[in-house]
Amino acid sequence: MTAPAPQNGPSWLLHRPGDPAQVLIRGARVLDPRSDLDATRDVLVRAGEVAEIGESGSVEAPERAEVVEAEGMMLAPAFVDPHVHFRVPGHEHEEDLETGTRAAAAGGYCAVIAMANTEPPVDSAAVLGSVRDKALTEASVPVGFVANVTQGMAGRELTEMAELREAGAIGFSDDGLPIRSARVLRRALQYQRLAGGVIALHEEDPELSAAGVMHEGEVSAVLGLTGVPAVSESTMIARDCSLALYERARIHIQHLSARASVEEIARAKAAEVQVTCEASPHHLTLTDEEVRSLDSRFKMNPPLRTEDDRQALIEGLREGTIDCVATDHAPHAPEEKEVPFEQAAMGVTGLEQAFAVLHTDLVLPGVISMELLVRRMTQGGESFGIPAPRIAPGEPANMALIDLEHEWEVGAGGYESRSPNSCFAGRTLTGRVMMTVAGGQVAFRQRSFAIGAAG
Repeated sequence: MTAPAPQNGPSWLLHRPGDPAQVLIRGARVLDPRSDLDATRDVLVRAGEVAEIGESGSVEAPERAEVVEAEGMMLAPAFVDPHVHFRVPGHEHEEDLETGTRAAAAGGYCAVIAMANTEPPVDSAAVLGSVRDKALTEASVPVGFVANVTQGMAGRELTEMAELREAGAIGFSDDGLPIRSARVLRRALQYQRLAGGVIALHEEDPELSAAGVMHEGEVSAVLGLTGVPAVSESTMIARDCSLALYERARIHIQHLSARASVEEIARAKAAEVQVTCEASPHHLTLTDEEVRSLDSRFKMNPPLRTEDDRQALIEGLREGTIDCVATDHAPHAPEEKEVPFEQAAMGVTGLEQAFAVLHTDLVLPGVISMELLVRRMTQGGESFGIPAPRIAPGEPANMALIDLEHEWEVGAGGYESRSPNSCFAGRTLTGRVMMTVAGGQVAFRQRSFAIGAAG
């Protein structure tokens, strides 16, 4: 994927170089909302770029090009995830850039943005440089790296944001922790206007969330578990949107989970706050009723909330209050999850299943349209200055070929991710990515998916 960058500045997205794609995809339904395209077409990729789009059967394959017979499948712009955790540096036994980007490619993603709550955290140009160097040898899809807002994620002293930006930070976040101090966040927003790059915020008031392990409500009361009230999230969103408006700064709100949060974002956008936000597949499709099982796969932060909250998120996605889908892909070692619910680590993986989950639970029942789903899953990079991919002549090849009829069981054949902590494990989903082209290279093919070659 081609990423915008300042003149003579860094590339925000990096991946392992490889052979540019030379492939003809024949007879697919090509769906690209930004190109106003939804029709059966042949698409030729030459030297890693979209070279030609023509009527089905009209495009000739160049010599030695791969040929994919894609009748009955959908070809869409590949997805962009603004929120993943690849555990590099420090916890590569949970996930590293190789396994994390393999999972992304298997899910149809052409770019992802990695968070900075690592060990050590990405709070210096040296650490940032080390992970960017790794991407050049290990990442199969382009990766952007955020750097921390505060030193050591302690919430007290700001990092050298301008230096980090010059070193290639695509944005800034202390995700995993909120920025407790309004004073510190205000200073960060002032600094951000000079340094550039959006600040992405994990919204949680620790005084309200405290030791909560799930949503505070009827289910937590029945189970006797300490709850996290929705107001813990929404009040911080209101505070931070007010600060962004006052400072004329840009912010991105991470993983919305509650109706009140959607309402705060809507008010902020109406007041012309420069704010964008995201929601995850698990919050869009699951509720706190899942926690009755005490299965730690359903433990995440923010927690799964009520059906009313879920419906508000869907409506926010539909009407544009919520800008994009983000997986918050959070790998954990088995021993961190195979403990009592209260003791388990928070977080779930999601890159490999995101499209299929939303297609199965929202598109097939007619809750949202396919066009809307593709739009929201492809615009995750826009908050960070990365344009959504398009299928159009002259554009870099970033596309996902999807068999919309394919049924599969999550986890049955293992995972590309190093970690198995998917909250959708064991579910049968409909719709599977068969091939992904990312950054002009073929990044993924299902093992069972045959291809041919021209002359």
